[in-house]
Order: sequence, then structure tokens, then C-alpha cells
Amino acid sequence: MMVKPYNTDKEKKEEVRDMFDNIAPKYDFLNHTLSFSIDRLWRRRVVRLVRKCRPTHILDVATGTGDLAIEMARKMRNTSVLGVDLSQEMLNVARRKVEARGLDGRVVLEQGDAEHLNVGTAVVDVATVAFGVRNFQDLDAGLGELARTIKPGGKVVILEFSTPRNRLFRALYGFYSRHILPGVGAAVSHDKRAYTYLPESVAEFPSPEAFMKRMEQAGFHNCKARSQTFGIAQIYIGER
Repeated sequence: MMVKPYNTDKEKKEEVRDMFDNIAPKYDFLNHTLSFSIDRLWRRRVVRLVRKCRPTHILDVATGTGDLAIEMARKMRNTSVLGVDLSQEMLNVARRKVEARGLDGRVVLEQGDAEHLNVGTAVVDVATVAFGVRNFQDLDAGLGELARTIKPGGKVVILEFSTPRNRLFRALYGFYSRHILPGVGAAVSHDKRAYTYLPESVAEFPSPEAFMKRMEQAGFHNCKARSQTFGIAQIYIGER
């Protein structure tokens, strides 16, 4: 059974959009607080990997409040970034941040569906997704769309939560994500299901090996996974 934020009759992507619209005002605060700001470190590693590709056009899918898109634009001055997200409220937060940093000329934000991107074929040098692929309704369709948009020789870089391999650390992380994270998230965001959905969606997500097979089936090759912080997250890299 597909894990959805609210388990209503709506499609998963509709529920995901509604969830992020609901929690957008508190998203950045909770994201950094609940991760003890380790998410910032992971994003910086993604930026370094993308920077090595010397891209001029980047597509950031599930851009959310724009943290990764902004950081890439800041670190790569001759690069334009298109950020796409389902949630208009998350994009509203992102736009304020982009404008405050004077990057509105190089970071363009659009509402859109990862499985039906309004982007040409083979037009971007690098596509990125940070903490978004597990929210795709159809994972294979979303990966296929990413592959379609990337130029031959370009890359995809995906940052996503994972299940730690170490038994002790997996137990500690599981206790935190099931018992502490939902309570704090609910108290601050007033949306308990949103922060219960997080560990459920991570548990449902394919293992690194299985996910890289899905990447290959979507048209990527030389796929690699880099474990982050005892396996709490993975950075996946694939070539077109």
C-alpha cells in the first residue's frame, strides 16, 4: 500500500501538495531544527558535486523553499537554476528568500509536477532533487522525466533519506523519527500527520541498491550512492 500523508481518497501527489502548503510557514525552522542542521551539510555536499560538472543550466525538482537552488546559484555565478515544486505555498517562501538574496535574475521558480515537467528534452546540464523523490507518486515516471530533461553527458544528483544499515544506529534513529520527530513537528506545524508521514515514507523507500536499479531503468548509467551520516541519507549520482 502506498504511504500518503493523510490517507484520504486523493492521489498521493495531491496530498503531498496539501501537506507542504500546510507546513510551509514552519518548514525551514522545523527542517533545520529536527535535523540539528545536518541537512545543511548534506546540501553543501550536493552543491560541490554539482559544481564539478560546471553547469550553466540546472533543474531543481521538488525545490521546496529553495535552499538547494539558492545555494547552487550562490556558489556557481554563471549558472541559472529552474526550481519546480507542487506546492505554491512552499514556492512563495522560496521566492521571498530568492529576492532577499538578490538572486531573482538567476533562480526561476515554477509550480509543476515532477512526473510531467514543463521542461524541454535534453536542455539541462544537471538535475537535482533534495528530499523529494520519496514524495513522487510514480517514482519511475519521475526518474524518467529527470532523465528526459538532461543533456547527454549530464548528471542527476539526488539527496534522499535512507534507513541506516547499522543495527544500533538504526534503532536509535527509528526511535527518534517515530516518537520525537512527530511530536515536535505536530506542536510547531499543527499538522501531526505531516511529521508522521516522514518516517513512514522513508521506511517505504527502496534500498540504495534497489533505487539505483530504478535509476538505471530510467536511463541513467554509472549510478553511485554516497552514504551520509551513518546512512541517514544518501546522495545518488547518475549520468546520462
